[in-house]
Amino acid sequence: MHGAQAFWRDKVQLEADEFKALADEVKGRAFAVSGIAKGDELNTVFQALQQAIDEGTSFAQFREDCEEIFARRGWHGKTPWRVANIFQTNIQTAYNVGRYDQLQAETDVLPYWMYDAINDGVTRPTHRDMDGRVYPANHPIWNSWYPPNGYGCRCSVSGLTQDQVQARGLNLATENPATGETELVNTGTGAVRATAQVTPDRGFDNNPGKDWWQNTEKIIRERLKNYPPELAKLVEAELGEFLEKKTP
Repeated sequence: MHGAQAFWRDKVQLEADEFKALADEVKGRAFAVSGIAKGDELNTVFQALQQAIDEGTSFAQFREDCEEIFARRGWHGKTPWRVANIFQTNIQTAYNVGRYDQLQAETDVLPYWMYDAINDGVTRPTHRDMDGRVYPANHPIWNSWYPPNGYGCRCSVSGLTQDQVQARGLNLATENPATGETELVNTGTGAVRATAQVTPDRGFDNNPGKDWWQNTEKIIRERLKNYPPELAKLVEAELGEFLEKKTP
C-alpha cells in the first residue's frame, strides 16, 4: 500500500476538542474537523478524503460528496476557504508523508533534500524564504521544516544527488532559518509592513512523516509482546533494519 494511503487509513477520528488536546507529534494519527462532531458526518468527510487519496479525485468531487454537510454550516457562502483548507491540508499531509517514505528509502542515492515552495501571490513570506534551501537528508531542520508547514501549505521536498547539487551550484545550508527574519510585504503597495522570524506556522513545526513512522514503531513493538519469542525476535530484527533507513 502506498505510504499516503497507509498513513490515512491509520488515522483515528476524534472530536475537535480531543484533537486539540493531543501533542503535536501524535496529531498526524488523528482526524478531526472543527465544527463537525465525531459520527456519520465526520466519517463522510473522512471517506471522501480517502477516495481523493486512493483515486486522485478532485477538490470539486470532494466538495460535491460533502455538499450537504458543508452547506448546513454555511461554508460555501461566507467561509468557502474552510472547505478548501480541509481538502488541501489533509491531502498535502498525506502526500508528504508518502513522499517522506520514498525519500527515506532513497537517501543513499539522494543524500540532500531541497525545500520547494510555490512562489506566487499567496505564498507565505516565511515559506518563500525557505524555497531552494538545501540541507542533508539527516539534518535536524527536517524535524520542523517538513511540509505541510501551515494550513493550505503547498510546499514539498525534493531529493537531490551529489552531482545535481554540484551541477546547479547549490549551497548546502547548515544554519537553522529561525535565527533570521524575512520581510512581510504589502502585496498591494509593495511596502514592507513588518518582519517575521523564519519559522513554520503555529502547530505545523513537526515532521508528519517522521512522527508517523516513529509512532508506528511504538505500536509494532507493543504488539511484539504478544508474539512467540522466536517470531518476535525475527520481526524485531527486520523492524530495526527497516527503521534504520526510515529515520534520519
